[in-house]
Amino acid sequence: MKKIEHIGIAVKDIEASNDVFKALFGKQHYKIEDVESENVKTSFFKCGPNKIELLQATSDDSPIAKYIEKKGEGIHHIAFAVDDIISEIERLEKQGFRMIHKTPKKGADNKLIAFLHPKSTNGVLVELCQDIKDELN
Repeated sequence: MKKIEHIGIAVKDIEASNDVFKALFGKQHYKIEDVESENVKTSFFKCGPNKIELLQATSDDSPIAKYIEKKGEGIHHIAFAVDDIISEIERLEKQGFRMIHKTPKKGADNKLIAFLHPKSTNGVLVELCQDIKDELN
């Protein structure tokens, strides 16, 4: 794992939350994107070299809707950048980590993603992210 790629925050209302984080960071989000496979709308902010991803459910059966219903709004996951997501999944499984996604899928912000189950990471939902352009080279 190279670095923290972003921190994901579950929110009920992405527009209201965009206003909060715009005031907090002193600048506008740089991207809003729907991720249909996860039933989520995302909004990304840059804060120095770091990124914050706001996540709003777009359906009642979205993982974000279920998370907010159970735990309320707040930090949902920490994402780490990797060079080779397939090799990283294999390495982590050999180490005994439980994967939610054993095969990477397309996520927001031009990334391939895979999540580790929080039961194997001390209650923290961990996301692996690889730039899609890296996958094509």
